[in-house]
Amino acid sequence: MKAMVLKEFKLVEERPLKLEEVELPIPGPREILVKVEYCGVCHTDLHTVEGELPRVHLPRIPGHQVVGTVEQLGEEVSFFRRGDRVGVAWLYSSCGRCHYCRGGRENLCQEAQFTGYHVDGGYAEYLKVPEEYAYELPEEFPPEQAAPLLCAGIIGYRALRLSRIKPGEKLGLFGFGASAHVTIQVARHWNCEVYVFSRSREHRQHALDLGARWVGRPEEVPPEKLHSAIVFAPAGEVARQALRVVDRGGTVALAGIYMTPIPELDYANELYYEKCLKSVANATRQDGVEFIKIASEIPVRTDVQVYPLEKANEALLDIKHSRINGSAVLKIQ
Repeated sequence: MKAMVLKEFKLVEERPLKLEEVELPIPGPREILVKVEYCGVCHTDLHTVEGELPRVHLPRIPGHQVVGTVEQLGEEVSFFRRGDRVGVAWLYSSCGRCHYCRGGRENLCQEAQFTGYHVDGGYAEYLKVPEEYAYELPEEFPPEQAAPLLCAGIIGYRALRLSRIKPGEKLGLFGFGASAHVTIQVARHWNCEVYVFSRSREHRQHALDLGARWVGRPEEVPPEKLHSAIVFAPAGEVARQALRVVDRGGTVALAGIYMTPIPELDYANELYYEKCLKSVANATRQDGVEFIKIASEIPVRTDVQVYPLEKANEALLDIKHSRINGSAVLKIQ
């Protein structure tokens, strides 16, 4: 099968992903083989390719926002059937035994594996996955629009919950890429007033088109204090800026897997009055189930820019330089 393979960490400008013929994966017990139609391109893929994340063993096929159909069943598969439409997300497996898993926090499992990170992902014509970690996808979502829901959507939904935002309150979004353009739709569905901070003029306009009440650059001060904020930008200084604009008792949720160092905080002016700085680490399967249900009810619509598989480097480069409104998606076959 064809796949875009990472064999050496490099800046994406150096085109580190190479199109190669690799062996077709064989599903084991309770695994399914998925014929990939589309795979979303994520900021996490960029950090993986450029070597900014630990524990990535090469060679590796990135990609963890996968939409496809079940091509083959391993032994003991009981839920899916050949031809079923499925989604594969970031969480590939967890141990199921530790206190994190037993307590509903499998996203923190120390033995968890992640798609396109510990195991080969969706920048390929096929991938295998344990059937209990694959999602049923509603037919009303076109496959290319469904792909970003599987990470950008799910992690944005978890970040919303961890931000402790309540319906009708004021929410800040720092950075307005793939995840934020989905998250704003859920927040608006909850009647939240959304304030968007972005360096990109195009992204600020995109936010207004999706119902933002106010837009500005990250260093600007909004007209009102916010109840909660979510930081999607991987820049530590932005986390500090978010703390400055949330009100007493407010929460800032950090939604990225990678962030540059957060500068020293001024305790009295930036953290006091019971403000909370909360990281968002991965997501559970239950997050995915809940979000897909909500996305169907709203319904969420993703804005996508589609690239052929062999243009994966170009898609990552466009993400790196904020040249995409919405999400980048690879068309695999």
